[in-house]
Amino acid sequence: MRRTIEKLAEERRAKQEELTRQIELLRTQCAPLDAPTLAATLTSLFELQNAVIDAKDREWDALASNHVGMIFKSMEWRVDRLAAAAEDASGLLKTFALLKDQLERLLAALESRNLPTPAAVRELLDPIEAAVYTGFENRFRGSEEDVRHQQAPYLALFKPGGRILDLGCGRGEFLDLLRASGFSGSGVDGNAQMVAICKDKGLDCEHGDLLEKLAGRPDGSLDGVFSSQVIEHLPPPAIKRLIELAHTKLAPGGVLLLETVNPTSVFALVQVYFLDLSHRVPVHPQALRFLFEAAGFTEVEIKTSAPLGEERLQNVPGTDETATRLNRNIDRLNDLLFAPTNYAAVGRKG
Repeated sequence: MRRTIEKLAEERRAKQEELTRQIELLRTQCAPLDAPTLAATLTSLFELQNAVIDAKDREWDALASNHVGMIFKSMEWRVDRLAAAAEDASGLLKTFALLKDQLERLLAALESRNLPTPAAVRELLDPIEAAVYTGFENRFRGSEEDVRHQQAPYLALFKPGGRILDLGCGRGEFLDLLRASGFSGSGVDGNAQMVAICKDKGLDCEHGDLLEKLAGRPDGSLDGVFSSQVIEHLPPPAIKRLIELAHTKLAPGGVLLLETVNPTSVFALVQVYFLDLSHRVPVHPQALRFLFEAAGFTEVEIKTSAPLGEERLQNVPGTDETATRLNRNIDRLNDLLFAPTNYAAVGRKG
């Protein structure tokens, strides 16, 4: 837009200078001109004046459009921040209510001279930590609509109407998709505030340890196990245990899908993975594929998502040998620096 405005301003200045020149020429040469020549000169002058006015109008339109666009972008940013703040405030109100109940129980114990245990006091910290991480998710994960849009293609990988367990369901975006598409979806999350958000939506969700809840499911009782942006929070032995448990709990033909940050993308590592201090270890896609296959899954695939656009380096024009070689190197850099930010390993139980 800036280049367009600069070009229009330059065009307008050129026409204004030409108009000034023509007026000065008319002033100095008007006396000796005959009537037809004077009429032609005046006609040309009027046309040039109209061209100047038109150039000014187009320049002002571009400036106004750019200004309005900047205002809308600023408003969009503020609306996003306000939406995240509203979600944070709603979660904090629930946290305060829970803390009030716990504090009243502690006060009653103190009044009866029954000192609380360290575990009882520690319970007061859990809701606060949960609220802090929920605020982090609201600010940096993206809107629920954006997350649902990114996860929607995964639905086609599961048996229609199947029983799907979402491990680490968070705000319930995938559970929303499952319910809307006729699946029997349920979720588990270790963050009590996330669970409360899901229950407020009427979603089937329970609070607890992901591995314990998965282990408690009957063998062969599930058609799918889904987990998005979770395994990077787990130590490697827990990731291995999760995959093995999922294979046991899935019915024949059932699907396990684990999505995580793509560590083969430098951009994803710097801008996404290292942003979250609770991440334990980046999981290479080929390492995850091996764990799937070692646990007995077949037809294991690696599917990337959330591709980058504007961040990628642009190819240079031309088809000569130099341009071709340079573009080949640019493509290699893009594959290393700006590969898609997420990937999912998908495996089927035979």
